[in-house]
Amino acid sequence: MEQRISLVTLGVADVERSAAFYRALGWEPALDVEETVFFQAGPLAVVLWGRDKLAADSGLDDPGGWGGVALAHNVRTNGDVDALVERARAAGATVTREPSATFYGGYAGVFVDPDGHPWEIAVNPGMPLADDGSFVVPRR
Repeated sequence: MEQRISLVTLGVADVERSAAFYRALGWEPALDVEETVFFQAGPLAVVLWGRDKLAADSGLDDPGGWGGVALAHNVRTNGDVDALVERARAAGATVTREPSATFYGGYAGVFVDPDGHPWEIAVNPGMPLADDGSFVVPRR
């Protein structure tokens, strides 16, 4: 297995509602087909699909609630964190951690999308973004 991820699929209660939320954040769908919405996100895709369909397709019983996974979007400045967290709040997100200094010397806040998926918006001075916005884990 190659060390990469192709898709991150978010199981959602209402695909249209969730797509509208992500559109309000500035994301544009690349494809909308068969009750599934695909967003190109750098070298991978983020997909919105009915939570019940995703669970059935994965062979899982879905007890609901948080699945122990958080998504992260790194930005370049503290102001970028503040602005994006406020944009998410205006789009209907619940802010679960207001932007503030982090233990690693950065700055971050967390919001939860309409289906309970947490997104950390962060600046990490030890892992700066490349000019094209990509995140590359530094080798030690």
